[in-house]
Amino acid sequence: MYNFENKNFTNCFGSYVFNDVVMKRRLPKEIYRALKRTISEGTPLAPNVAEVVATAMKDWAIENGATHYTHWFQPLNGFTAEKHDSFLTIDKSGEVAIAEFSGKELIKGEPDASSFPSGGLRATFEARGYTAWDCTSPAFLKEDMGGKTLCIPTAFCSYNGEALDKKTPLLRSVQAISKQALRILRLFGDNETTSVSVSCGAEQEYFLVDKEMFKKRADLVFTGRTLIGAKPPKTQEMDDHYFGTLKEKVSLFMKELDYALWKVGVSAKTEHNEAAPAQHELAPMYTTVNIAADHNQITMEFMKKIADRHGLSCLLHEKPFSGMNGSGKHNNWSLTTSGGVNLLNPGKTPSQNAQFLVFLCAVIKAIDENAELIRASAANAGNDHRLGALEAPPAIISIFLGDELANILEEIETGKKTGETEGGVLDIGVTTLPHFSLDTTDRNRTSPFAFTGNKFEFRMVPSSASIAGPNTVLNTVVAEALCEMADRLESADDFKTELKELLKETVKKHKRIIFNGNGYSDEWVLEAERRGLPNINNSVDSYRAFIYEKSINLFGKHQVYTRAELNSRYEIKMEKYIKIVCIEARTLIDMCNRQIIPACIKYSNLLATSIINIEKAGADAFTTKELLKKVTQDISMLVENTERLTKAVCESENMNDDFIAQAEFVRDNVARAMLDVREYADRLESTVDSEFWPVPTYSDLIYSV
Repeated sequence: MYNFENKNFTNCFGSYVFNDVVMKRRLPKEIYRALKRTISEGTPLAPNVAEVVATAMKDWAIENGATHYTHWFQPLNGFTAEKHDSFLTIDKSGEVAIAEFSGKELIKGEPDASSFPSGGLRATFEARGYTAWDCTSPAFLKEDMGGKTLCIPTAFCSYNGEALDKKTPLLRSVQAISKQALRILRLFGDNETTSVSVSCGAEQEYFLVDKEMFKKRADLVFTGRTLIGAKPPKTQEMDDHYFGTLKEKVSLFMKELDYALWKVGVSAKTEHNEAAPAQHELAPMYTTVNIAADHNQITMEFMKKIADRHGLSCLLHEKPFSGMNGSGKHNNWSLTTSGGVNLLNPGKTPSQNAQFLVFLCAVIKAIDENAELIRASAANAGNDHRLGALEAPPAIISIFLGDELANILEEIETGKKTGETEGGVLDIGVTTLPHFSLDTTDRNRTSPFAFTGNKFEFRMVPSSASIAGPNTVLNTVVAEALCEMADRLESADDFKTELKELLKETVKKHKRIIFNGNGYSDEWVLEAERRGLPNINNSVDSYRAFIYEKSINLFGKHQVYTRAELNSRYEIKMEKYIKIVCIEARTLIDMCNRQIIPACIKYSNLLATSIINIEKAGADAFTTKELLKKVTQDISMLVENTERLTKAVCESENMNDDFIAQAEFVRDNVARAMLDVREYADRLESTVDSEFWPVPTYSDLIYSV
């Protein structure tokens, strides 16, 4: 167990990071300045600079106990990848081992790419792939039982330069939105800002269960969620777990997780019990979106490793338990200038407020015009089980602004003061915004995209997914909205007049996406349909948005994805959906055939024997007979539906030459058949003697820690 005695957490933060403080101390001034220019301005890194940086990084890593280095990247399988190389090289005599690490090795690596998903970007026999150092995300040391390894964040691309990872498109999208945001700022007289960055904070939800019980559930081991499980007598209806006192075992886990994350520079800030039993959340402080994406990948990896050391298993699936809260990843998003100004923070002067309104309306316009793409960015098989209830947002994309901002937008559209806002009237014809506090707007839990004072909270992002994909899409669609606004304002004869008309037209055209009410209500579904908002309730249909001609043109215009890269991601996502659902189905079939059905038959045999003994004794066995009849009928239906599921899986596997048809079949037949199997398995769990039930129940799992 981790020893916390005499640990000064303020000293440990960033101690395993090759950060700015370390670089300034270890690099010559001219080398440090050159590297900082590359980081801040994107200037090419000269070979001599790379050599000096590589040597300093190697020396720092070795001094801190590292023996190996790896180019740490994020391929399209949804995880991180690393190939470890030792710093040691044998000299010509073959006797002396020396530590080497060159600038070339720092900047570029060549891992085997043949087994990573590419979606047709490269042939399977083409093994070559390249990693390229991302100097904007600092290198760090990762420590485990095997020692310490220097991890160098990198992009990953094919031999022909196509992005094979999640980092590269994200970095491209950041460049795109910075370029367009600067155009808007220049129109408002800001000539000092040199770049605009995307700030992000990803709140991570997760479950903790006992590791030994986890191992006894094949569904949790193979799929990360329970495929069967009757609802226990009590779950979250008493609201007693939310923000409740941490259990000691959980507190110890969180404490070690905090220290491990702090060392690698992840600013783990807030942790608490979530709504469902065994559910928890960790929230970091905000940072640039690229680093935030890297940090969230590290967080998920550390959660699983550290939980294991504490006799726990960490579940990151979006819906580990049916009928209880699922887990999301609330993606808090905003724009920040190089001078530290949050562009989504309403200002104190009329000019600042007008500028804020442009950026606010750009986001509204972007989300409305690209609702299907936003929905697709948050789609995966796990989220199909989560969205629409129990604090998860619905599948319908809408924006929550709160009454105060909604009233201001109404004033912009109508030109009339509602009487509910403060301040005078701007000379561009709109009401001066009041100075907002961070809690002016409520955090509507039924809204997928909510304004929360000075940022937007994208609440639809799946808990197990990288935040890189959703942010890449979000950055790009907002960049396009800003681009169209800048085009219009730059060509205007009178800026203020044109600004007034632009804001008015934008609000009028896109106000349909704004909804401050209950996203769970049946009335909202009908109202959304009336407004023309899409309601896409499954991943297979969602993914199509990536290959719309409109999407291809959008991403191509801003040089974020090529047509080939979008087609590849569509194919990868569809194939992954098929694999996930079919793995779940085969696991469920195996559990039923080898565990559930045999256990239930044993119980039914016991009941039959009891009936014989009761009647031999001259007593009435009516109650036992009725129970046996019920159990026998449910077993028969479970067997029948398990066979039907088996047939559906086999049929889907014969369709693998057409991934679109196969994905649709899996969604409509395999996933549906799994629900039918579950219905009878759960009924039997509620009837069969607990001594016969072969796997831990929901009660065992959620109250085991």
